[in-house]
Amino acid sequence: MSVLSIERPQRMTDLSQVLIIDDHPLFREALSSAVSLAFPAAMSREVSSLDDAITVLESDRDYDIALLDLNMPGVQGFEGLLKLRTMHPRLPVLVVSGLENEQIIDEAITYGAAGFLPKSLGREVLATAIKTILAGDVYVPDKLQCTDSADNASSKVKIIERLLSLTPQQLRVLFMLREGLLNKQIAYELDVGATTVKKHVSEILRKLCVHSRTQAVIEVSKLDQEELFDMEKRFLS
Repeated sequence: MSVLSIERPQRMTDLSQVLIIDDHPLFREALSSAVSLAFPAAMSREVSSLDDAITVLESDRDYDIALLDLNMPGVQGFEGLLKLRTMHPRLPVLVVSGLENEQIIDEAITYGAAGFLPKSLGREVLATAIKTILAGDVYVPDKLQCTDSADNASSKVKIIERLLSLTPQQLRVLFMLREGLLNKQIAYELDVGATTVKKHVSEILRKLCVHSRTQAVIEVSKLDQEELFDMEKRFLS
């Protein structure tokens, strides 16, 4: 289980009512079944649109949690999440989505989601996510979580630890990114294919827990020249 602690009121872990918001009937049924297995006493209400969800919540505010799909007709991006959070700020929302992009996960949490669960994960993980959220924490799956507290993330020690996880070739690519080189230029310098460079860049972003080349360069820039020189000497000599 992975959690990011945030300041939320402590909640009871007993689950009474769940609102499932998804336009796909088979997936709604699957979620409802998973909830029933994990929480036999809980009641699930299924709706196929955000408007229906708002109507239900206007007449009954006693739902413990909402399970929300991001991609539904009439809703773009995080509009559904933002509307729910604005109209019902005390209702925890667990985003259950077919999208597994780390940037989307981070943005969902930033916009107020109490957790993010990819649809590819199983029933047991759904139960864990719900229990985590009802206990007052934010849920992000282990394999996707790549965040630390602000203090740790900004520390040089943490940056160096992440840099040490790179292979020598990935470190070379990272330093070339720092110099402003494009993928095709890096490929030429290293005498490898552009596809290979693209794979290296993807791994660099994953290991540094960032979402763009610019963010990767910013992370490296937090180290002084002596530290960078030492890193190059240890790995690239």
